Amino acid sequence: MSPPSGPKAPLPVNSGVVLLHGIARTSRSMNAMEKALEASGFHTLNLDYASRRKPLDQLAADIHSPILNFANGLGAELHFVGHSMGGLLARVYLARHRPRRLGRVVMLGTPNQGSEVADTLRNLAIFRRFYGPAGQQLTTGPDAALTALPAIDYCVGIIAGNRSIDPISSTFVLPKPNDGKVSVANTKLAGMSGHVVVGASHPMLARKKAAIEQTIAFLRTGRFA
Repeated sequence: MSPPSGPKAPLPVNSGVVLLHGIARTSRSMNAMEKALEASGFHTLNLDYASRRKPLDQLAADIHSPILNFANGLGAELHFVGHSMGGLLARVYLARHRPRRLGRVVMLGTPNQGSEVADTLRNLAIFRRFYGPAGQQLTTGPDAALTALPAIDYCVGIIAGNRSIDPISSTFVLPKPNDGKVSVANTKLAGMSGHVVVGASHPMLARKKAAIEQTIAFLRTGRFA
């Protein structure tokens, strides 16, 4: 949503947050995070994007205009919070359209080193149809769009989950610990500023109270609580 008009209390300098949901999800999956951020004094832009229809580089182009408009209306630093593939999309976007006043980035359950679940399912027709081209970029194998990204030179905090509601994937496919979709080890990214593990499954990471609190702490200070 756009910054509210009318009288308001002073906000912290780091006052803008772009929220990017995961693949096959919508902005509704980030509603709890959005409400908590706004209650903490941040303005938010909770975006919907066609996660199942296009590869990451095209999705980055799609979200550029609303993010640019949001940033121009803030006059303050702009942070990013991405759940799952939303974190990868943030990386691709920032490599191509880095805001002049970039703040901090938080990734929740993002498969920065890929997911063995995607490795297992990538050749199944139903997986390819449902998750589309971006789904093929979530594997542990090298992807051109991701391997071509420059090393991160901005402040990134990563939150991983270690609970699962998928006993098959978590037991037989993924290394432990994991959140049922991504192993804790594969959420890590070279150059990250912080990494923390919370007791949550992959779908619930962006809604878990502990993860939300850690997100707010990192956006404010550059450190997890």
